[in-house]
Amino acid sequence: MKVYSFEKLECWQHARQLAVWTYKATKDFPAEEKFGIISQMRRAAISVASNIAEGTSRKTSKDQSNFSTIAYSSTIELLNDLIITNDLEYLSNDKYKEGRAMIEKQTLLISGLRKSQQKTKFLSFLNFLNL
Repeated sequence: MKVYSFEKLECWQHARQLAVWTYKATKDFPAEEKFGIISQMRRAAISVASNIAEGTSRKTSKDQSNFSTIAYSSTIELLNDLIITNDLEYLSNDKYKEGRAMIEKQTLLISGLRKSQQKTKFLSFLNFLNL
């Protein structure tokens, strides 16, 4: 079985764990939130991993970096939702802290990936100038 490049990225592997964590954390939310905050949080979590994966298929470092930016934005969206669900007492404080720590790690990983993509863009530019 072929292993795609995104599957090797720690950033994507952690995003996958974050998505699974989000699904499990929201399964006991009130039923009336099924099409509200539950759906919103799950879509945001899936978006993080999906955009990291999709970005790896792009040819230019600019496009790759753009998808990393979208993944970062979805991570921040998930943090916002996590804060609100904690305010609504849908999550225990321990679960909230666990999710927040995962999100913090995810933003650091995406930032590192984005910097590496931008560095590649800069090195390509220098190569273009024959420097």
